[in-house]
Parts: sequence; C-alpha cells; structure tokens
Amino acid sequence: MTVRRSAAALATTALLLGAAAPAAVAAPSPSPSVQLPPGLYGTTDPTYDGVWRQSLAFLAQKIEYVTPATAAVDWLVGQQCESGAFASYRDASEPCDASTVMDTNATAAAVQALVEVNQHRDAADNGADWLKSVQNDDGGWGYNPGSPSDANSTSVVIGALARTGVPVSELTTADGRTPYTALQALAIPCGKEDGGAFAYQPGKKGELVANLDASAAAVLGLQGKGMAVGNANAVKDPVCTEGDDLSPEQSAQNGASFLAKTLKESPYLRQPPMPGAEDSAPQPDYGNTADAVVALAAAGHKDKAEASVAWLEKNAGSWAQQGGPAATAQLIFAAHATDADARSFGGADLVKQLNETGPAPAATAAPSAEPTGAQPSSGTSSDDAGLGLWWLVGIGLLSGVGIGFLLSMRRKKQQP
Repeated sequence: MTVRRSAAALATTALLLGAAAPAAVAAPSPSPSVQLPPGLYGTTDPTYDGVWRQSLAFLAQKIEYVTPATAAVDWLVGQQCESGAFASYRDASEPCDASTVMDTNATAAAVQALVEVNQHRDAADNGADWLKSVQNDDGGWGYNPGSPSDANSTSVVIGALARTGVPVSELTTADGRTPYTALQALAIPCGKEDGGAFAYQPGKKGELVANLDASAAAVLGLQGKGMAVGNANAVKDPVCTEGDDLSPEQSAQNGASFLAKTLKESPYLRQPPMPGAEDSAPQPDYGNTADAVVALAAAGHKDKAEASVAWLEKNAGSWAQQGGPAATAQLIFAAHATDADARSFGGADLVKQLNETGPAPAATAAPSAEPTGAQPSSGTSSDDAGLGLWWLVGIGLLSGVGIGFLLSMRRKKQQP
C-alpha cells in the first residue's frame, strides 16, 4: 500500500486514468524552483509528495528505533490545515483556504506517522476526524474529498483510522456500508481470471481489472493494518475462498493468494513503461514488489515472500537511492515485515541511508541482539486496531544531508 508519488507519477496517472482522475489532482503545477524548507526529507520538489515522503520516513524510522528530529516532526505538523486535513504539500506561511487541494492519502500517511512517533497526538486525532468526515457514500475514500473511492486511498485511510483507535467496522454510512465493504466491492471473485485480486476502481462499465498495487493495499486495508507492519509467522498456504458473503479477513486472504501466485511465477512484479519511453518492454516494479511482500507478511504468509525479498536485496539498492526517502522506507517496511535486516539489506544500511535524507535524528538505537519478545508499535494488533505499545528509543545522533529523489508511483494505478 505504500504507493509512491512524484510529478512524473501524477502526469502518468492523468494520461492513464483520463476522465477517471479527479480534476483536483492536476491543480498544482510543478515547482522546480521551490526552496526546500528546513526539516523536510529529500531534496526534490515536494509539491506532490512532501507530506507523503516525510510520513513514510517517520514510519520506517520508528520501526527501526529511530526518533526523527524535532524540526522534522514540526514541519509535518505545520503542513496540517485547521480542519485536520493535509495537502500533498503547501506553503505553511499561508492559511488553508478553498483553493487548498486536500489529499486523503497524505492525511492518512501523516496520521499514521504522528501516532507511531508518539508526538502531537492531537494533530493525529484531528486528521482522523477529518478523514471520517469525508467518507464516501459507498464507505470508501478517493484521493481527494468527493472523488470516487479507490482501493489504495480507502486502504491507507483504514490504516490511519485503525491506528488512532477508530473501530473501522463500525464506521458506517447511511445505508450501512463500511470501509471494508467498499474494498470488497473491488474484489475479483475466486474462480474468475485473476481471482482474489482487487481493482483500483471499477471501469467505465463496472468491470474490475486486477491491479497489483491495489491488491497489496487492499490486503492490508481489509486487515485494518497500517503501512509499517510487524512480521508474522506463516500460518498456512493462502487460499481463495468463493462466496458472496465473505468476511474482510477472507477477502484479504483471497488477495494474498493472488499475490502469492503472482510472485511464485516471478519473484518481482512488472510495470508497463512510462508513456514515450524508448524501451517498450515491461520494467521491474520495485515499489509494488515491496508492497506485495509487506501484504503477504501481514496476511501470515511471509514464507511466500522470501524469494521476492531476496530479489529486492539483490536488485533494489540503486532504485531506493534514486527514489529517496519514500523508496528507502518501502524497502525498510519489506525488510521489517519479513524479519530481514534493514541495516544490512543487500549490503546497504537502509536505516542510515534514510536518516541521511533528512535532519539528523533526535535519537537512534540499534535493536538488541537478544530477543525481548517485543517490537516497536507497527499497527498489527487487530483489524480495528487501537494504539499499539509505545517504545522509547535509545540515544545517539547521526548526521544527515538531504539526498534522494522520490520516483515511484502511488498515483500510477492502472497497470495490470
């Protein structure tokens, strides 16, 4: 579900989605001359992904016992509007007004991040309240308030609400629909081609087309889990259950079965080339592969993700460096969910790499070599999960310089 955002990704989405894309998505213009504010992670134009990449950085740091700098947390909180919403990025010296394009994904990511770093809980709750206020009639959420619900937005919002203690299954619309039923409406039934998979949104005629990113996101969402999940032992082979009255857990397992089958055929996922690219062959999709790994692990099938983790360790290093904080965070999520070592991932120390994309952390502590039976909070308690156990980190400082460029594709949704 860690869907990635950049100006290039947004342009791709506009081309691929056509009329299905909310008009508000295209409202901001790229601003290459934007001066990066102190506290922000990454060095590229934050217009489309500033809040997103900051939030993912915090989530990845938290599960690796790193406390982000006060300046970095203050920057994120300063991006919030009085309503509780976040834009993708805004000039915080100006108040939010009717022209501010609110972003459900940025808001949900920020809420998750603030809960996990255990700071500014009032801001997290305010964000959760705003998300509840813009729920669609079908129970889900679109990228911007009022836009049609999609699997990715609905899933990341579920994760945020669950982390603030909202009982998601009780968040019903006037006709009794919940966020879970919104996701289940996008599930392709077992027995059909790509059975178990999820569509991003229905097509113009209501058809459902399997979408890899949406499938990974929905598996997390239907379990009420956030983006940074803990690792879990494999329980059994994932199966696809047929029926019209499935529980959210059953639908999640159906999605996991689709992902497991897909990754069994190839340890990595593929994406179509960008429009206009010289090479027309499908390219490795590092981000969605990492997302699928996290989803499988969260569903209790990390053994089915082992080959993919090994492939990421061998091949994703340069992608993460070029992609910047959010891409590096995605690999940390995948490593953590499968009990791999993020500090020695294919020879790279991903935690150090992430820390260096922003202000020097307030504190760091390497995990104890001796198991303690406990881990940092990571949104894994239940599908209506409340707050997890908070963990204090140790001491120490790491210097950091802004590096990296977030080049990944949350808004690029229509690949098969």
